[in-house]
Amino acid sequence: MSQHAPSRQETFSGTKEVTEAHRIDTRKLETYLADRIEGFRTPLEVRQFKGGQSNPTYQLVTPNRKYVLRRKPPGKLLPSAHAVDREFRAISALHPTGFPVAKPYLLCEDDSIIGTMFYVMDCVEGRVIWEGTIPGATKKERWAIYDAMNETLARLHMLDYEKIGLGDFGKPGAYVARQISRWTKQYQLSETETIDEMNKLIDWLPAHLPPEGKPSVVHGDYRLDNMILHPTEPKVLAVIDWELCTIGDPMADFTYHLMQWLMAPGGTSAGTQTLVNSNFDELGIPTMDQYVDMYMKRTGRTERPDMNYYAAYNFFRLAGILQGIVGRVRDGTAASANAARDASAVRPLAQRAWHFAKRAGAPG
Repeated sequence: MSQHAPSRQETFSGTKEVTEAHRIDTRKLETYLADRIEGFRTPLEVRQFKGGQSNPTYQLVTPNRKYVLRRKPPGKLLPSAHAVDREFRAISALHPTGFPVAKPYLLCEDDSIIGTMFYVMDCVEGRVIWEGTIPGATKKERWAIYDAMNETLARLHMLDYEKIGLGDFGKPGAYVARQISRWTKQYQLSETETIDEMNKLIDWLPAHLPPEGKPSVVHGDYRLDNMILHPTEPKVLAVIDWELCTIGDPMADFTYHLMQWLMAPGGTSAGTQTLVNSNFDELGIPTMDQYVDMYMKRTGRTERPDMNYYAAYNFFRLAGILQGIVGRVRDGTAASANAARDASAVRPLAQRAWHFAKRAGAPG
């Protein structure tokens, strides 16, 4: 009898025993937190979340409540990667505004407690949906979930980042140029094979930058499986994984989110399952054009994004992110059991990026 391949939902949901590479001294952590978090009760049990391959993420179970701990991975790291202190600062600024993020408790920069910097936040109970087609939902539920996801991102992009204390959180201008430079460096530091399309993109993208809109807080990795939904309602309770958050071009952030509509089938574990070839009408999921219209209406924008350029840029960025994971597998610091298979996804992403670059005017 053939066994079915596990779905993304089964592969990434829930917790597991803490892996050997990410073990922490539970007693030391328990003592540290008991002194600093009001109402923290012992004993403490530590579990590791299956998803979230960049920064190891743990569930802290105590007799009266659960918390979540995010840490830098141990070992050799790329400069500026895994900035859990930036994540903590972002959610600390957003939480008082009522924007859906977990309540932050503390940031620990003392490496002697668990070996690396970490922060602790509330454990938000709800659903994480790992498949873009949302199997098992009704048409009405799917539309409502996508609508809530759209509304939440529009709300983030409309926040006054200076007013909420993030005025110095990132350089507001030239976001796309800086992102291209950042992921070029990460790609080159982690490179394991020569990919012609990546090298062509490294030359072409910075020479053809689009005009930038008014800067805003950008999440950097906004997608369906980076949010916790209410257990039964189409309501976003918490947006998670703020590692790539900064101040930047909201259109770059929004178009990265649109990758789900453009990702070639059979893609990669790096994003929610593709919506390409889906029957949107039958599923009750907005088409990309409908989804763009919803966002533009909410943010009052009139200029539609140049999707060919932004798709080339975002597929390039995704290839750079994945190559970084491949490099960490090579160096023994990647946190996900699925990270090794990402190696085979980098080239197809680069080819997809170059396909869109040619549509945006790059030479054949």
